[in-house]
Amino acid sequence: MAQEVDLERMRRLMAQGAQIIDVLPAREYGEDHLPGAINLPLGRMEAEAARILDPDRPIVVYCADSG
Repeated sequence: MAQEVDLERMRRLMAQGAQIIDVLPAREYGEDHLPGAINLPLGRMEAEAARILDPDRPIVVYCADSG
C-alpha cells in the first residue's frame, strides 16, 4: 500500500534496509541520486520491478525532479 513519508521516516526506512527507488530517467539519475538508490524509471517500473526488487523488504519510491 502506497503512503507518503516524511524525511525522518525515510531515514528510518533506509536504516532498516528499505530499497530506495529513483524513478527519474537514467541520465538524470546519473546527475544526482540518494546513496544506494536503484534507478528504475517509471516507464520500466511495471516490467522490471518484480525481477529487481525484494518483496520482503520495504520499498521507497522517490522522484527528485528539480525541473
